[in-house]
Amino acid sequence: MKKIILVISIFVLILITSLIKNSTKKIEDKLFVVNENIRLLKSELGDVLLEYNYLSSPEKLLQYQSNYFENDLVQRNIIKMKKITINNNDIIITDLTKNQKNNE
Repeated sequence: MKKIILVISIFVLILITSLIKNSTKKIEDKLFVVNENIRLLKSELGDVLLEYNYLSSPEKLLQYQSNYFENDLVQRNIIKMKKITINNNDIIITDLTKNQKNNE
């Protein structure tokens, strides 16, 4: 009788161990996938930040203007710029700088 109980308990322990190993393996697989996705997104974020910082610097923009646009671009005074808004077929023209100050 004791031998049967011992064999059954060993079998139950083996079964429980197997179930726990399978569940932890599934969790590890999910964790690996999430970590890989995070790694790829971090790499992409680094590339996008580098591109943004590189392309949006004033020196680079001036260099691109001189290289590609030469005389096509003209510097304008921001105070003279206007904002045009169309609202229900009404055209509203406002100063751009006044809107910027009000938004801050």
